[in-house]
Amino acid sequence: MSETSGAGNAGPDTADSAETTKTTSGATIHLDNLTKRYPGNPSPAVDNVTMDIKAGETVVFVGPSGCGKSTTLKMINRLIEPTSGRIRINDEDVTDIDPVKLRRKIGYAIQSSGLFPHMTVAENIALVPRMAGWSKSKVKDRVEEMLDLVGLDPREFHGRYPRALSGGQQQRVGVARALAADPPVLLMDEPFGAVDPITRDHLQDELIRLQHELHKTIVFVTHDFDEAIKLGDRIAVLRERSHIAQFDTPEAILTNPTDDFVSGFVGAGAALKRLNLTRVRDVEMVQFPTVTVDDPLQSIFNKLRGGPHNELLMLDRRNRPYKWLRRGDLMRARGSLARAGQLVHDTVTRDATLHDALEAVLTDSGGRAAVTGRRGEFIGVVDMHTLMNSVQELLEADRLAAIEHQHDLEEMRAHQTEQELEGGAGA
Repeated sequence: MSETSGAGNAGPDTADSAETTKTTSGATIHLDNLTKRYPGNPSPAVDNVTMDIKAGETVVFVGPSGCGKSTTLKMINRLIEPTSGRIRINDEDVTDIDPVKLRRKIGYAIQSSGLFPHMTVAENIALVPRMAGWSKSKVKDRVEEMLDLVGLDPREFHGRYPRALSGGQQQRVGVARALAADPPVLLMDEPFGAVDPITRDHLQDELIRLQHELHKTIVFVTHDFDEAIKLGDRIAVLRERSHIAQFDTPEAILTNPTDDFVSGFVGAGAALKRLNLTRVRDVEMVQFPTVTVDDPLQSIFNKLRGGPHNELLMLDRRNRPYKWLRRGDLMRARGSLARAGQLVHDTVTRDATLHDALEAVLTDSGGRAAVTGRRGEFIGVVDMHTLMNSVQELLEADRLAAIEHQHDLEEMRAHQTEQELEGGAGA
C-alpha cells in the first residue's frame, strides 16, 4: 500500500487476516422526525427524517449536492442542532444532553482530516482520551495501538507533524483520532474526497478492514455511488431535504431501484457495479514466485531460468512489491538490478473489490496485480483469468436470479387471475 510505511515483514496470517480478539460493538441509532430549519428559509434543510441504524453496521448517505445529507449527519453528534425531532443512541435520548459530552462518545472524521497542525500525530490522536481523563500510560498505549491499527508504524509517525504527511497518511491519522476514545459510533463526512483515486481506494479498503475488526456503527456521507456500494451494509439514497428515496442493501438497490431517481444514481452498468460487492479475499489468488532486493544476482538468474514462470516479483526489504522482473530484463540491463524490471505502480488489498482489482489489472501491462496486506506486505497475485471467471460467475448468478424473479412474477399473476375468476364465479 503506497500510503503506509511498515516495520518488519509481518505475514498475512498475523497482520491481515487474523481477527482481533477484542471486538467493540457499535450502538443503535434512531432518528425520529429529525428536522432542521434555518431562519429566513421557508423550506427546511432537512425534513422529518426517520431512520433506524443497526449496531455495528455501516450506513452510507448518498444524494445530490445540497440534499441535506451532511446536515443530517452533523445533527447526530449535534454539530448542527436539530430544530425538532429526537436522536436516540442505544435507546438513550441524546437530543438534550450536553453536546460536548455527546461528541466525546462519537468519532468524527471529515474530508480535510481536521488535524491540528501545531500538534504531533501522537498529540492529535491523544486529544479526546486526554479530555476524557485517561491516564498518561493508557493514552500512550492507545496512541501506539491506533497507529498500528491504521497501518502506520508508531516509531516512524509518532512525532511527525501533519505537514510532513501525505494526504492519505493524514486521513489515516484522522480516522485513528476519531477512534481513539473507543466510541461506539463513527461519523464520516466525505473523508476520502480530497485524495487521489489510488489512495482513495486504499483508504476505503482500510476502513473495510477496520470495520471487520471493530464492528463500530458507521454513518458515512458521500456523493460517489460507487463508494457507497463498496462501503455500505445499507445505503440511504436521499432526495431534497433528506427525504429517503430508498434505504436498502447495495445489492437490492442495484437490482431493484425503487424509481427513476434511484435509477439515476445507479447509472449505467449496474452489472459491472456489482463487482463492488465481492472482495479480493473471496477469490483464489495466484501463487507467484518472488525474490528480494537482497538476493544474489545469480540466484535470481537461476530462478528465472529454472522455473516454469518467465517472470518474478521482486520484494523490497519490508516484503512489499517492488518490481516485476522478466527473463529478458536482466539481459537488457546487463545484469544490473537497478536498471532491470518494471516498478510496481499499483497494488490491491484483500479488502479491495473486484472492481478495484479489475481496474488495476487492466492498467498493468502484464495483466496482473499484486495483493498486499495491512502494511503493504505481499500476499499473492490476482490476474485477468481469475477475475474473468469471477465475472462469469456473477453474470450466471444474475441470469438465474432473473429467471427466478420472472417465474415468481408469473406465479403471482396466475394466482391473481385465479382469484379474479373465483370472485367472478361467486358473484
